[in-house]
Amino acid sequence: MRGSPPKKTQPAKTRPLPQRTRGPSVEKTAQTRRAIVSAALAEFLEKGFANATMDAVARRADVAKGTPYRYFPTKEALFEGVVRQEIAGALVEVNAANRAPGEKVGAFLRRTMLPAMRVVERQGRGAIARLVLTEGVRFPALVEIYRRAMFDPLLDELRKLVKSARDEGELKTDLRVERPQLLIAPIWYGIIHNGLLDRSQPLDIGDLFEANLDLLFER
Repeated sequence: MRGSPPKKTQPAKTRPLPQRTRGPSVEKTAQTRRAIVSAALAEFLEKGFANATMDAVARRADVAKGTPYRYFPTKEALFEGVVRQEIAGALVEVNAANRAPGEKVGAFLRRTMLPAMRVVERQGRGAIARLVLTEGVRFPALVEIYRRAMFDPLLDELRKLVKSARDEGELKTDLRVERPQLLIAPIWYGIIHNGLLDRSQPLDIGDLFEANLDLLFER
């Protein structure tokens, strides 16, 4: 008796592999982040912190409504992004380690910090500082962000620079190392004057800062 022919085995069906979708490039991500921060700066300057909204920032940046939240989970985090990019970023060169060999401290500050002070009003940095002053009582987080992201790091670098200037005999007066605030006091006076005391006759903050350097440092 003949046996039945062996059954042919069918090849196992394989599922197609899912296609990998490429995420946005690092450059594109950074570009989107910068656009959101720039839009937030404009929104904060126009409406203040209290009245600014994440939705309005998204519209200004021409991104989807939820996109800002992918980068900044809260409005406070977005404000910190503005301070770090638009203000602290402009002063990144004011670092004692960037001082050239033999370069005097006064010359270093003129090279690195003075240019930023020349445009402090034109680029909105003075207005952001005034926003911290006027809305900081209601929103203490703004003061903490500004202090942590910009004010304290700048003072730390100025403290190092003033110590070097004193050790090298470059100071005209006995500027105490623990009081680097004296260097930036004219900047803050100019910021307050221009936005709160007398808007009709604004002061050039760059000129104030340069005059202070002339008073404190030997050429």
